[in-house]
Amino acid sequence: MAIRVVLADDHVLVRQSLKSLLEGEGFQVVGEASDGNEAIRRVNSMHPDIAVMDISMPILNGVEVAREVRLSSPKTKSILLTQHDERQYIFEALEAGVKGYVLKSQAFGDLVQAIKQVSRGQPYFSPGVSAAVVEVFHSKSERRNLLTARERQVLQLIAEGESTKDVASLLGITVKTAESHRTALMKKLDIHEIASLVLYAVRRGIVKP
Repeated sequence: MAIRVVLADDHVLVRQSLKSLLEGEGFQVVGEASDGNEAIRRVNSMHPDIAVMDISMPILNGVEVAREVRLSSPKTKSILLTQHDERQYIFEALEAGVKGYVLKSQAFGDLVQAIKQVSRGQPYFSPGVSAAVVEVFHSKSERRNLLTARERQVLQLIAEGESTKDVASLLGITVKTAESHRTALMKKLDIHEIASLVLYAVRRGIVKP
């Protein structure tokens, strides 16, 4: 039986190219998404074997989608396809339960190998990030997670320019609750200006610069 895949990337041409290439390799692309929320809906609807996602996506980034997928569709394994090879991104990915981390700079065959290997229950990391993965596992000082999942979602939306009212609407919470999350995350990060919050989100790879 063909390995079933959901693709999530906010660039239509990238998704179309990946879909064509993956189907040419015998995989079955059962869903596509252009933002994080849509990716979660597609996964929860189709329950694919593999979810391939870019890290940088609107509303919810790939790391946060992976966190949600791990809970809502535990049999689906997540692979991040990204241009980022810095430790901070790899750390976040591992903490989110990502099973594969593939650099866009690598050949397409890297992604094919990742899907096959991850579907067999084995993790896959592009050669360019292998050393960083080892460092992350051995660096206890990196193992921290200041914000809750909801606070990270609020942070991303604020950094994307959404108002508190829009944040509440997008997340299905009250405006008061959205304000509480914003206040809490700013206190935890010791950041009290929106501009500085946006800069933090960019540096952490939560949103695109």
